[in-house]
Parts: sequence; C-alpha cells; structure tokens
Amino acid sequence: MTPDSRLESAYDAARMYYDEGQTMEAIASALSVSRSTVSRMLRDARDEGLVQISLRPPSAHRVEALRRRIAQQYGVVAHVIAARHGDAERERLQAVAEAGAGFLEDMLEPGMTIGMAWGTTIAALVGSVRPQPVPGLRIVQLNGAINTEGSGLTYVSTVLSRAAALWDATVHHFPVPAFFDYAKTRDAMWHERSVQRVLETQRQCTLAVFSVGAFDAEVPSHVYTNNYLTVDDLRSLRADGAVGDVCTVFLRADGSFRDVAMNARCSGPDPAQLARIPRRLLVAAGTRKALPLRAALRAGVATDLVVDELTAASLLSLR
Repeated sequence: MTPDSRLESAYDAARMYYDEGQTMEAIASALSVSRSTVSRMLRDARDEGLVQISLRPPSAHRVEALRRRIAQQYGVVAHVIAARHGDAERERLQAVAEAGAGFLEDMLEPGMTIGMAWGTTIAALVGSVRPQPVPGLRIVQLNGAINTEGSGLTYVSTVLSRAAALWDATVHHFPVPAFFDYAKTRDAMWHERSVQRVLETQRQCTLAVFSVGAFDAEVPSHVYTNNYLTVDDLRSLRADGAVGDVCTVFLRADGSFRDVAMNARCSGPDPAQLARIPRRLLVAAGTRKALPLRAALRAGVATDLVVDELTAASLLSLR
C-alpha cells in the first residue's frame, strides 16, 4: 500500500467513525479489514492531522449563554470567564485580570493614547500584562489619586509605570485628589494649565480601561478602603442612592449620576465623557459588584466587558 493510499484509507475510516458514527466492526466489514486494522487507521488519521479532536467543558455552554445574554441586553462585546469549582473571589479576580490583559494587548496600536483608571482590578490586570513594546503609545491617568493623608499617588504611579515599562510607553499622571473637599476647589484647579494639559490628553484617548467599585466588595475596592471617603461622604452617597463608582464617579442603580452630590467633587470622567472614547474596556470580578456593574452598563460606559461567570450570572439575575 502506497503512503497516499494508506492516508486515503485512514481518512475513509475516520470519516465513517467520527462523522457517521459507525462502529469499528461495521467499518472493518465495509473495508474488508480486521478490527485491529481499523483501530490502527484511526490512530494514523489522528497522527497525520486528518482528525482533530477538541474537548469542550460543560462550563463552555454556560459561559456562552451568559455572554450572549449580556451582549444582547447591554449592547457590549462580552467575554465571560469560566469559574472553576471552589474558586475563591481572589482567584476569580486573577482569572479575569489575566483574560482582560490578553484582550487589552490585542487592542493596543502604535501611536494611540490609552486612558487608565486605577484600583484593585486594574492593578491585577497590569500585573498580568506581557512585555509588548508599542511605538508611540501614551498612557494617561483618568482620575486623581491623592487621598486625605496625601498618599495614593505613589500607588497609582507604580501601577501606571509598570504598564509603561511593559509597553515602552510614556505616562501622563494626574496629580490631583481623587475627591476634592470643595467643588469650587476642583473648578479652580480645572482652570490651571497643568491640569488642562492632562484633561486635553484624556480627550485624545481612543481606548479606556477601568473597572467598577462597590461599597462592600469581598476583595475590597481600593477607593473604599484607603481613606478616600469620610463617614459623611458615605452617608451622602447612600442618601443619594449611589451603588458604586466608575473612575470615582458615583452611579445610581439606574445608571444616573448627574445629581449625586459627591460627583461635584470627584476627579474622574463621567459616563458622558467616557462615551466619547471609541473603545472602552470594563473589567470586573466579584458577585457584590453585580449591582454597580449593571449601573455602569446602563450608563453606557463600556463597549467591551470582561467578567467572571458568577458575577455575570449575578448581573443577569438582578431585578
């Protein structure tokens, strides 16, 4: 038997076995060979690449159904990351951060300006990014980071500097408080030329990367655990019906934000400003983030979403 005829016979056996579902005995009878010969033909078909077998775990069907429902309901490109049985919240966060880093790497283009918020999830995402120099890439910080103790800027600078080193990019920091004590102070700062330069760079973004913050997340959101908000601030937010934030702008459950009092003192872009950026990657993990995540999606802040399976299910179960 020539090599070509051997492969043709192996292909015929594989077609009958895998496509038509025939037994080895039936194939052996049809081809006038022994059952052991059929077994060898099937092995040859796999070894020669005539047959490619892929396994699809049960979770794949679940996450695909969740992905379709989120995409249809909220109009985003959704990526749902399967949760392994027994995974804790931090493990799901890491899985989402790694997947988000991969999607982000595919979005990067030479000469683009990328806006990055800061927080627990984005720090994990940057920690999962692989070295990939992108010529002319600029990173601009989307919201201030200084808290009432004067710290915070070092934390954010470290995260953004790591991303810049991995991408060979330049960084434009935003050295203002995350939340001003007075709205008038923020308005005055927004007239300073140094601040206006950063705001103008933000307006040039073609990609934004951010997460959502929740008051009671199991893996604490950085903004709620590092002296950024006072007891009075939290009382005011609850009185205004806020459920969480995006880029330190607080949202109600319906996605509204304009008359939340704290937002007059925040430093980040609101949903209307974010919506002017063509591509907006939202990365979220944690079932307690389901409510602020829904608010963010209702506000239209994202074009692309990376979320873990349990959070996706929690999101879709909200009434």
